[in-house]
Amino acid sequence: MDEMPRAHRPAQSVRVLLAEDQGMMRGALALLLGLEDDIEVVAQVGRGDEITRKAQEVRPDIALLDIELPGRSGLDAAAELRDEVPDCRVLILTTFGRPGYLRRAMEAGAAGFLVKDGPVEELARAIRRVLGGETVIDPALAAAALSAGPNPLTARERDVLNAAVDGATVADIAGVLRLSESTVRNYLSSAIGKTATRNRMEAVRAARRQGWL
Repeated sequence: MDEMPRAHRPAQSVRVLLAEDQGMMRGALALLLGLEDDIEVVAQVGRGDEITRKAQEVRPDIALLDIELPGRSGLDAAAELRDEVPDCRVLILTTFGRPGYLRRAMEAGAAGFLVKDGPVEELARAIRRVLGGETVIDPALAAAALSAGPNPLTARERDVLNAAVDGATVADIAGVLRLSESTVRNYLSSAIGKTATRNRMEAVRAARRQGWL
């Protein structure tokens, strides 16, 4: 995707890769961050499955990632960056301030988690702090995550619920995940029980509200 031209900046300006699927939001963030003397947006991508390749190419200091991206979630990309581009620190910036997302981001190695309703000056400060080795988390979200407790769903239960998102049948899910239909039913039943819901679609919605998927 587009790379920002280098301007007359300090030699130690922070190199940022920006991943956001909404073009207008992506352009606005790049423009506003580019006004900071010590921050340079060196690359922009609109898909989660482009993040690691672009990071390997431009070697940013910070990857600023949305969560819900086409191709791959920002959380999955954060985990891949931790392994493939370990010098790049990850800051999650999302509309969805869900406790489960915060826990998953920290497990993926993210160094920060902010919601998009704050001023750009706050985001710029967070980028500098993350570069300096700090962990930056929205305070209200941190408190909510502590009170919400850990994700009760196992990895396989999450896989089955994710496969059920578009109303797939048990047979469809079994085929995609290469499981038996009885195993899929068992996972669905367990997930429904853990989310205190009545059926698989209610379980999907409840798990998404918590950020467990």
